[in-house]
Amino acid sequence: MFTPEDRERIRADLLERSTGDARISGAAITGSAAAEREDALSDIDLAFGIEPADALPGTLADWTTYLYQEHRALHHLDVRSDAWIYRVFLLPGTLQVDLAFVPAAEFRARAATFRLVHGRAGAELHKSTPDPTTLIGLGWLYALHARSSIARRRFWQAEYMISGVRDHALALACIRHGMPASEGRGFDQLPPEVADPFEHSLVRRIEREDLVRAFHAVLKRLLVEIQAVDRELASRLEPTILELAQSLNARAPAKP
Repeated sequence: MFTPEDRERIRADLLERSTGDARISGAAITGSAAAEREDALSDIDLAFGIEPADALPGTLADWTTYLYQEHRALHHLDVRSDAWIYRVFLLPGTLQVDLAFVPAAEFRARAATFRLVHGRAGAELHKSTPDPTTLIGLGWLYALHARSSIARRRFWQAEYMISGVRDHALALACIRHGMPASEGRGFDQLPPEVADPFEHSLVRRIEREDLVRAFHAVLKRLLVEIQAVDRELASRLEPTILELAQSLNARAPAKP
């Protein structure tokens, strides 16, 4: 297991290296360290502006080689968002290192957790809050697939779909209470009276009876959150969402 000292040593090395890379127009600490909320399990989050823009692939390749050679990276993956490439590395000792690369014209704060270390950055452009209407749509979409998965006796798939309904309903609750709504970041900040009822929607056994129980519970919570966003929409959706639950009351035939 890595130590905070290991993490700080590696972060300092990467930031020092960035000062000597002429292609890097700006470097920033992001994530929990930028907000001074690091704990023993926090990872390393850094962001780099690249100039000229066509130097980005070469810069990414060079930094990847450096992480493997100098810090013994074990594997990496890329996550893309607009012009940003987030290359996520796994190091020995379970340390995660997230390095974000973007053309200099797009290098700016996308969240409150952004602290410029050197160079320049554009004006802040925080990510917008997820659209509640989209979350509602995804909620009922996952619910449809949860119902069919249970009916077809695809129980592991049903558990996945029920979790999807719950995640989107919780995201709606986060928006309602002014909490971060992406990637579950605000779930633990929700008031107990909001979060606790969702416990009933957890699947405890991969069997039909428990999946149906959890499905009924999560549909109730989804309806509560839709009601808080749009009463008229909730009144239109409620009969059909309740029908989803009722359609599973009778045992479906086993999958052939």
